[in-house]
Amino acid sequence: MPVPALPFRHARLPRRLCAAAMTVAAAARAAIGSAAAAASLAMLASCGGGTSAYDPFVPQRLFAFGDEASAFTADGHNYGINGINTNATADLTSDDYFDCTLQPNWVQTLANSYGFYFAECPAAGAKKEDAKAVSYAAAGARVAEVEAQVDAQVAKDGFRDKDIATLLVGTNDIVELYGRYDGSNEAALTSEATERGRRTGLVVNRLVALGSKVVVSNIPDLAYTPYAVSEAAAHPGEDRSGVLSRLSAAFNQALGVTMLIDGRYVALAQTDQRIIGINRSPESYAIANAVAAACATPPPLCDTSTLVTDASATTWLWAGPTLLGSRGQSELAYLAVTRAQRNPF
Repeated sequence: MPVPALPFRHARLPRRLCAAAMTVAAAARAAIGSAAAAASLAMLASCGGGTSAYDPFVPQRLFAFGDEASAFTADGHNYGINGINTNATADLTSDDYFDCTLQPNWVQTLANSYGFYFAECPAAGAKKEDAKAVSYAAAGARVAEVEAQVDAQVAKDGFRDKDIATLLVGTNDIVELYGRYDGSNEAALTSEATERGRRTGLVVNRLVALGSKVVVSNIPDLAYTPYAVSEAAAHPGEDRSGVLSRLSAAFNQALGVTMLIDGRYVALAQTDQRIIGINRSPESYAIANAVAAACATPPPLCDTSTLVTDASATTWLWAGPTLLGSRGQSELAYLAVTRAQRNPF
């Protein structure tokens, strides 16, 4: 599915304001979650490279690190809503077949923008062994597992200055921490969420130090997921969505103030803000449902033929309790591709 045209893009700031934002961000690092840090990060989201001051970055390899939001099964299924090729016979299902190139996840779309493909889902006529995009991402991965994913590539053949890496992790960490919530321990859980966000920022910095450019996404605010809806229903009268939101924010804030803020090396996709914006005004994005899960069959076996009644891969945001569907993945892909193309790597 092509990345849809969306109603707006972030305006880019002049270079002198971007430089000022970097200075403010550096000063704010000692106060995680401070207003200064938040303001500087918001300003930096609008900082991209000029159109003539640098040569476009042309990577030679792409590596995907993270959890199921970036992962594939061995046969190319992703953990959202997979595509079914109807073979141009929509009224006849006997010749339908799974097509991993339809309904791609965000790292597929980014890889495709560079002419790359993953071995799990090669382009038509292409050889798996010639794939220039490599996925280490795995279902269920948390920050600790992603640290190990990077170790695995270092042990294999390391990184080069024409590599680009993607990183999205943290949702499983927040779900794990939230599962320990007993009504009295939110402060301790928030501290641990902060620490895991900090470690994710260090992974970004390590990738840069190893020579790679990095496209990193923060995590969605889990208060805006189907998981939060079900938790609120299971615990009436309790602020369960608020707990999920505060844990998500602690993670994202620590990630933001720890990672290197330099558009020459790092591109940040602020997925949390995009999901919040969609929830506040779904009609602005042509989203029909931003709160329910579209899949009747859980991912990775969910496809366009196994959705709940009235669900649509193109207008429903979520596939599962915390898993973005095809439309959610395309929103993330839009952020990642535009940021990667605009940054002066």
